[in-house]
Amino acid sequence: QLQASGGGLVQAGGSLRLSCAASGRTSRTYTLGWFRQGPGKEREFVAASRGNSGSTYYADFVKGRFTISRDNAKSTVYLQMNVLKPEDTAVYYCAASSGVILSSIRSRRSYNYWGQGTQVTVSS
Repeated sequence: QLQASGGGLVQAGGSLRLSCAASGRTSRTYTLGWFRQGPGKEREFVAASRGNSGSTYYADFVKGRFTISRDNAKSTVYLQMNVLKPEDTAVYYCAASSGVILSSIRSRRSYNYWGQGTQVTVSS
């Protein structure tokens, strides 16, 4: 199970830090990711942290602004979001995958566990 938190209302240019605590079968070998779904939009990939290697991957629209990190001892993945823009407004979901090939790491179909989502609203 995944439990996301940390969303809220922030002004453009501000920062938020999302957290996602994993429990149950999720382990340090899992790939952990963040997706988001804006109003009237498809759910899209934001960032991922691959298990074991810890390699990170980002969507082009968040590079340089967002940072994904994980604390395996706490089974928690974080998303530090800086220089937020109104277009970042969305429900943010954390996800976990027990096995994902690198070429599919940005596909939501690669993830078999999902959190409930946390709302991020960025005002202009």
